[in-house]
Amino acid sequence: MTAADKMDVTSRSNPWQPATVIQIRPETERAKTFRLALAQPSHHLAGQHYVLRLTAPDGYSASRSYSVASAPDGSNEIEVTVERLEDGEVSSFLHDEVVVGDELEIRGPIGRWFVWEGASPAVLVGGGSGVVPLMAMLRLARNLGRPDLVRLVVSVRSPGDLYYSAELPGPQSSVIYTRSAPAGYGRPPGHLKASDVAAALLPGATGYICGSSPFADAASTLLVASGMSEDRIRVERFGPSG
Repeated sequence: MTAADKMDVTSRSNPWQPATVIQIRPETERAKTFRLALAQPSHHLAGQHYVLRLTAPDGYSASRSYSVASAPDGSNEIEVTVERLEDGEVSSFLHDEVVVGDELEIRGPIGRWFVWEGASPAVLVGGGSGVVPLMAMLRLARNLGRPDLVRLVVSVRSPGDLYYSAELPGPQSSVIYTRSAPAGYGRPPGHLKASDVAAALLPGATGYICGSSPFADAASTLLVASGMSEDRIRVERFGPSG
């Protein structure tokens, strides 16, 4: 089967469908979470993504991929968190124009490599907005009553840059602030270190890393240095996608 054939199969199994915006809430000054009601139930796994498409009255369309932030629950509702990027065609429209009740188009879920099904230990390492698919994994573990299966380490510049700040903190997670930390925070600001990662290791765990390419490379090196074999590490890299 050629690459084109595989893409065609994916399109047929994941056709475009309408999704109604039922809630919008801010996460940071530059990020919002959109809760969407799909026409069909979502059968996504934690770590997968959907493609969201906007179409103008003249027929012009633009699409972007967004990781699902919500845990799988068998319903027809999902959440995606979108960072507003400068000159971002789709992200700017979502932030500035879309309101509750609007209808969008989405296709998915997509991706099988970077998924966690809630049955084995996982160490999650995210940089900035890379925490989004990892949050789906943390939420799944908590929903299953198995928070012991996951440890999440997220690296952000400052408290104002932390997504899901009211929900993420807990015994399963640790936050690394690289530029400024809350007053009295136990760890001084600084880049992710081997000791930060080593403290989160679980026996027999698979590592999930999501962030920019430089962050992913650095985090992978730290996991290997802490004793995790390379074949147990799964990486999702992202770049600017407006």
